[in-house]
Amino acid sequence: DGGRTWEKMRLPLSFGETGGLPAAQNGVGDPSILVDTKTNTVWIVAAWTHGMGNQRAWWSSQPGMEKSYTAQLVMTKSTDDGKTWSKPINITGQVKDPSWYFLLQGPGRGITMQDGTLVFPIQFIDSTRIPNAGIMYSKDRGKTWNIHNLARTNTTEAQVVEIEPGVLMLNMRDNRGGNRAVAITEDLGKTWTEHESSRKALQEPVCMASLIHVRAEDNVLGRDILLFSNPNTKKGRNHITIKASLDKGLTWLPENQVMLDEDEGWGYTCLTMIDRETVGILYESSVAHMTFQAIKLKDLIRE
Repeated sequence: DGGRTWEKMRLPLSFGETGGLPAAQNGVGDPSILVDTKTNTVWIVAAWTHGMGNQRAWWSSQPGMEKSYTAQLVMTKSTDDGKTWSKPINITGQVKDPSWYFLLQGPGRGITMQDGTLVFPIQFIDSTRIPNAGIMYSKDRGKTWNIHNLARTNTTEAQVVEIEPGVLMLNMRDNRGGNRAVAITEDLGKTWTEHESSRKALQEPVCMASLIHVRAEDNVLGRDILLFSNPNTKKGRNHITIKASLDKGLTWLPENQVMLDEDEGWGYTCLTMIDRETVGILYESSVAHMTFQAIKLKDLIRE
């Protein structure tokens, strides 16, 4: 019903007391979700940390491939709109370089490209302990996955959109702070070029953000739209804001944005279209761990 009421929570991925270790040492999280629009299969990818104490995997995951040393990249899929989920599918061996300390997804959501390719944003801590953002993709409906090259070094949580057929834009959390980094690839991550808006157009306090592309035929305004959300500040995680770009991310005009929450929170957000007229946002707010809000496109875009 458009986010007005919600069913009780289900657990798509849970590792319980695997290996005889307590659940606290079998955490799985920072998930990303993707709907295969060709088959309506729903995919989730997440990082499973086994036996790493109560430390964050960001610091405790080590080089190698075995679950006792390094975090595992695991997936699950649903073919009934999330009512039931497959057993975990471990793809660590397909995509992780053994020299990397940690490989995980960019939390938020992935996409189905117009040609049917499935794409998730990823991040990895390399052999020198520097984090880098990129993408992983599947050409065979999720059976096998590939990673090519990083988009920009010293970046972490990213989100990806297809701005034109075959052209992917990666919007990245940048450890340098100040502004989001943005890169473009036309060959699924083999090569990347810096986008004109990179480190200029979208300020950030070094935090996760959300980005979606809404095609003209899929919205009531009949415009090609990019929607972006994050804490719209350079310090603290406050002023959660949704912004719209009508020129494929070159500019994000002040008149095309709505601020939702000005107070401090954790600041993570995820956008989705509810229907042709309405965008939904799930976010960590100043008043609740999770808040869902619906905004009409006509109230967001005034240009």
